[in-house]
Amino acid sequence: MNAEILNTEIELENQIVKLIPFDNPRNQELKEIIFDDDVWKYMGMFIRTKKDFDNYIANTLEAQKNGICYPFLIIDKATGRIAGSSRYGYLNMASEKCEIGWTWYGKDFQGTGLNTACKYEMLKFGFETIGFRRIQFSADQENIRSQKAIEKLGAIKEGLFRNNYIDSEGKSKNDIYYSIIKEDWSNLENERFKKFQKKPVANNV
Repeated sequence: MNAEILNTEIELENQIVKLIPFDNPRNQELKEIIFDDDVWKYMGMFIRTKKDFDNYIANTLEAQKNGICYPFLIIDKATGRIAGSSRYGYLNMASEKCEIGWTWYGKDFQGTGLNTACKYEMLKFGFETIGFRRIQFSADQENIRSQKAIEKLGAIKEGLFRNNYIDSEGKSKNDIYYSIIKEDWSNLENERFKKFQKKPVANNV
């Protein structure tokens, strides 16, 4: 497993999306899309003030510093705008696994195909370059949109985790968990993500 790569500047890209490290001045552009309760309804917290925003940035970077996660900014290549964020979280190098999540998009970027493009790059890099054996996903039991997005990736539904966490308003929340394992990846890549695979360049003879 190539865990050391998580200490470097990782950029991932295809024809639709580009992911850059969260520790970039462009993280301030998240202010343009972040103050929307609908975005945060199932995220366990709300970001409504400048203080909330500053805490979100600081806490994300602190979690990365402590080796808990590797966060990205998501760039919509069609517009060049920052569209949201996602991360490798719950990094467990001993068991060679992580969770892809903490993903959110501004309203203008939801349902545009960015999520599938983003998750393809993270899955491919996670399995083929970092070397994870398991990548898991979770979604609030009430968040049907997120569950459908995860299922679209080909992840296997594993079950309901009751009282899995307490949100910022003190409510106990249930999560649905899914996974993709390394043995699944080759077939899934060909079945679900063929349009993102780089085609070989023909040599002129």
